[in-house]
Amino acid sequence: MTESGAYQVLARKYRPATFADLIGQDAMVRTLKNAFAADRIAQAFIMTGIRGTGKTTTARIIAKGLNCIGPDGDGGPTTEPCGVCEHCTAITEDRHVDVYEIDAASRTGVDDIREIIDSVAYRATSARYKVYIIDEVHMLSRNAFNALLKTLEEPPDHVKFIFATTEIRKVPVTVLSRCQRFDLRRIEPEVMLAHLRDIATREGGAIAEDALALLVRAAEGSVRDAMSLLDQAIAQGTGETGATEVRAMLGLADRGRILDLFDLIMKGDAAGALNELSAQYADGADPVAILRDLAEVTHWISVTQITPEAADDPTISPDERDRGRAMAEGLPMRVLSRSWGMLVKALEEVGRAPNAMMAAEMAVIRLTHVADLPAPEELVRKLRDMPAGPQPAGPGGGSARREGASPPPPPSGATAPQPTAGPTALAVQPATETALARFQTFEQVVALIETRRDAQLLFQVRDFVRLVSYAPGRIEFEPAPGAPADLAQRLGQRLQTWTGVRWGVSVVAEGGAQTISEVRGAADKALREEAMEDPLVRAVFDAFPQARIGAIKTPEALAAEAASEALAEVEDEWDPFEED
Repeated sequence: MTESGAYQVLARKYRPATFADLIGQDAMVRTLKNAFAADRIAQAFIMTGIRGTGKTTTARIIAKGLNCIGPDGDGGPTTEPCGVCEHCTAITEDRHVDVYEIDAASRTGVDDIREIIDSVAYRATSARYKVYIIDEVHMLSRNAFNALLKTLEEPPDHVKFIFATTEIRKVPVTVLSRCQRFDLRRIEPEVMLAHLRDIATREGGAIAEDALALLVRAAEGSVRDAMSLLDQAIAQGTGETGATEVRAMLGLADRGRILDLFDLIMKGDAAGALNELSAQYADGADPVAILRDLAEVTHWISVTQITPEAADDPTISPDERDRGRAMAEGLPMRVLSRSWGMLVKALEEVGRAPNAMMAAEMAVIRLTHVADLPAPEELVRKLRDMPAGPQPAGPGGGSARREGASPPPPPSGATAPQPTAGPTALAVQPATETALARFQTFEQVVALIETRRDAQLLFQVRDFVRLVSYAPGRIEFEPAPGAPADLAQRLGQRLQTWTGVRWGVSVVAEGGAQTISEVRGAADKALREEAMEDPLVRAVFDAFPQARIGAIKTPEALAAEAASEALAEVEDEWDPFEED
């Protein structure tokens, strides 16, 4: 309780007052102590790091150290402020007239910075230094940063600037170059665990060790988050607060049950995994939290497989460590990597899903069905080991001649074919025929253009090519009015690039058939005329004269559309994913 009797949250009650109280930032504390001892104090500091690691707290400790005069009133700048002199007391209580704490999130403009620039010329009222602490400095506008540059580079001797930000990349480099930068680290789990244990003891709160471990994991390295969660955990009620109460408070599932669910997924047991997911949901676990926990377990097991010492996490119980090590030894990295990607995708889908539990169930179903898929190299090996089917029949109805076999003798009275000019011709001719074998019709050429996604060429071929004659490797057409002059040249070049065979594309003045667009337009017009003869359609247009026909689908088109969207039937034959 404070002097006024109001309750003070733990994050404020146990806010560090000196560098000795600041946990997990040893490198920064050591540097600042050496700078103060050598009287090499910079004119500007910038603190960066995630939320709750002590950026603003460090700024206040520096401000106290700069202005502390000691209990006897004769002290100088120090990294161990006394906490009892008038300046230390005033700064702690946020009422010192020479220490300005500015929230850049609400004061972002040039006018706000102009007030600072105008005031730096005047000496401090009672303290040794005027200290300007600007929190969330990255929120300042570009013009505000520019206005501050000159003063920041050459401030008066009695002025110090201390900036704090969680988004260091948004701070201009011109500002960074004028400041001494300190990166505050996330607090290590061991350090955080000891700190929470100490605070709980001081507060007389009974918190189980595994419950503290859950709080540390949920805080993600932020002291303020950990203190707020501890405050909430202590308020759970009388007696010792255990892991069960903390999980309910955080909306988490039991870590052991998460491992059970992960194990079922990796075994491909979809029914068992869905039952376990439903049971955890019924016990109060958040589906999104379950997916996050599964992703965390996947990451932990993957890292443990590469660096076994990663399993020695103090926030994880010994039983869970043993299970994690066993999974790391038994699961291939490709399975873990694939599961990680699918879980991340599932977490992205939760926000778009009609229900979070539905998204979690679909994610579990997908994971169980791909967990035991074979590796690509195993699939290739099985395909290679497949028994070869019967050879396709040749053009004459007999079996295709094997490579290297002797040709059949010529009929009686016929002359045996003479060999071509040389081995090069023998090789090129079959290769060319093979490359063109897939393009027996002009429609197959149009399909190739569509597959290659050359939209401009596809539209021009449909709209301007009136085909005169076609043979594989040879196209002759009459250009429709408005056709580009280089259409034939570009069509030939594209086909040669895609097929590896030179195509002859020529233009004639007349004799061409209708273009693809003209044929489609005529067919559509005929369908519309036929539809207009239907009595029901005529009745609709009589009732609604302004109506129009948007599109017409024939029964054949509807059947083809349904077939394309339907799942392909799987024959009861060899399954490439079935274990030998």
